[in-house]
Amino acid sequence: MTTTDQTGVTDALEQGQQSRAPRGSLRAWLLQGANAQAGKHPGPHAETVEKTHSWWRVMCLTGVDYFSTLGYQPAIAAVAAGLLSPFATIVLVLLTLLGALPVYRRVARESFKGSGSIAMLERLLPWWGGKLFVLVLLGFAATDFMITVTLSAADATAHAIENPFAPSWFHGAQIPLTLFLIALLAVVFLRGFKEAIGIAVVLVAIYLTLNAVVIIVSFGHIAENPGVVDDWWRALTTQHANPLAIIGISLLVFPKLALGLSGFETGVAVMPQITGDESDTPELPRGRIRGAKRLLATAAVVMSCFLITSSIVTTLLIPQKAFQSGGPANGRALAYLAHQYLGNGFGTVYDVSTIFILWFAGASALAGLLNLVPRYLPRYGMAPQWASAVRPLVLVFTAIGFLITILFQADVDKQGGAYATGVLVLITSASVAVFLSALHKQQRKRTIGFGAAVAVFGYTTVLNIIERPEGVRIAALFIVGIFVVSILSRIRRSFQLRATSVSLDDAALSFVQEDADEYGAVRIVSNEPDDGSRLEYKTKLADERKASGIPMRSPIIFLEVYPDDSSNFEEDLEVRGVTMHGYRVLKVRSGNVPNTIATILLEIRDVTGVKPDIYFEWTEGSPISNMFKFLVTGVGEVAPVTREVLRRAEHDRARRPDVHVS
Repeated sequence: MTTTDQTGVTDALEQGQQSRAPRGSLRAWLLQGANAQAGKHPGPHAETVEKTHSWWRVMCLTGVDYFSTLGYQPAIAAVAAGLLSPFATIVLVLLTLLGALPVYRRVARESFKGSGSIAMLERLLPWWGGKLFVLVLLGFAATDFMITVTLSAADATAHAIENPFAPSWFHGAQIPLTLFLIALLAVVFLRGFKEAIGIAVVLVAIYLTLNAVVIIVSFGHIAENPGVVDDWWRALTTQHANPLAIIGISLLVFPKLALGLSGFETGVAVMPQITGDESDTPELPRGRIRGAKRLLATAAVVMSCFLITSSIVTTLLIPQKAFQSGGPANGRALAYLAHQYLGNGFGTVYDVSTIFILWFAGASALAGLLNLVPRYLPRYGMAPQWASAVRPLVLVFTAIGFLITILFQADVDKQGGAYATGVLVLITSASVAVFLSALHKQQRKRTIGFGAAVAVFGYTTVLNIIERPEGVRIAALFIVGIFVVSILSRIRRSFQLRATSVSLDDAALSFVQEDADEYGAVRIVSNEPDDGSRLEYKTKLADERKASGIPMRSPIIFLEVYPDDSSNFEEDLEVRGVTMHGYRVLKVRSGNVPNTIATILLEIRDVTGVKPDIYFEWTEGSPISNMFKFLVTGVGEVAPVTREVLRRAEHDRARRPDVHVS
């Protein structure tokens, strides 16, 4: 097969973009890289990277999101579960190691390009149903990542305000300080996000070391004062005398602790950063997959140890009233212990470390969002062209972050519900993806196991939504926003050329080149495929010669577009030339007929140097219903839409292929 360079299509697209290209230096700077493909944006989650790293270094990149939850998770657990916090945390750890970890190890094996579980579901649920489902998941993913940005910034601010050396004007300035941190993120991404992994390794190493010191010292204090254990147990059994009640309540409050699962989707998103084996292939990078599994397992075990130990020391050593809103331990339980038992000097070092890792967790989340949105929406035709540029998206997400911060008053507890909803929905969707994969491959034991994970995480998600509806409300706003933008963009971009590449095989090339060389004209008849009989082509040719006045001696080539997934926006076109009953036919599969025909006509023009003519019959039916049919199924009123696509793609009338309708 000979593959052409799609020069005409590319030229047409570039001409259209140049006609609308920004002339001001500011707009040019904002839209720099607008034609970049998904996954090539700066940030730790890029799909294509120039330098890869050892899995443990990449784990630190995941860790700025995952491990940073230690900054607020113990306090949130104390508020949600009270004296039951250690038991509820053990439930969280069990579900982490027995549920989320096996699920995402499977995701890493089957979706190793950084697209995570969403890509698996996209493959399992094709056509429009799959696209709509992906849009819903993108809404929840946006909730997860955006609340990561705002919640982490809010908690970083809380650590700064509660530090004894903080200026007095910090108090009461929670919202402005949080907005400043979010704005600082925007500045970083507007300038470019580089060397993320090196920074992450340093931050995670320092942060985990400081947390280990605080927890060890706290356990030493408990050993010196065993009475705190007796006091806690006495208060606990007074409230909950029945051990079964303790277990049951711990299970019920688990959804409120779901923030401790926040790092898994990020873990599979960073897979392209992992160095694989020399024997790795793009189709099956075994080394990279093995490294990702080690990353997920190590991060889960390390985090589980910190979650349990931090929950124990904070529950035993911090009064419950200190966790309440406005209390000194609210959103900063381990920092409270660091100041109390190691002094304000060490506590300040801990605060600074926490502020940096929380801030960088927001950076990692924003980078993930910047790579997730361009990876799907522009490919679906459901985002404006500028959505493929980083800087406009940064400004949009920053504005959303400002709005969320102001609405929630930069309060960590108030944002916990929305964060947990996004995390749980993504984990549930990942469980569904691996369950369907195991079911499809007839792996009975794995199907049962992943089915149980679907049930547990599904139940947890529903319970979290019922108890904390603000999370699904925020997610619903993201989903509605994505749907509205997607529909409007799809309609607005419906007349664009959509092919990412065009290839004509040897037979197809010989058909068009022969007519161009011998007759100086290439005449194409659009034929809707039917039974493929000789009578079909004979009748069609006779009708077109009569209705359109095609000379009897002028050769024609039939063009047939066979229907494919109409929900796809971008596609690679492979045109085959075949001879049917003595008639020459160009055949191609596509989910969109008129845009595909226009693309092929431009390609023929540039391959042969001759402007082709195409002949259609008028389509029956209402123009309005045909337009809706075109938007949904890619068919509808083919002739006028083909002409409109050509008109927008090629502004020079003298070079534009002619469309004849009769």
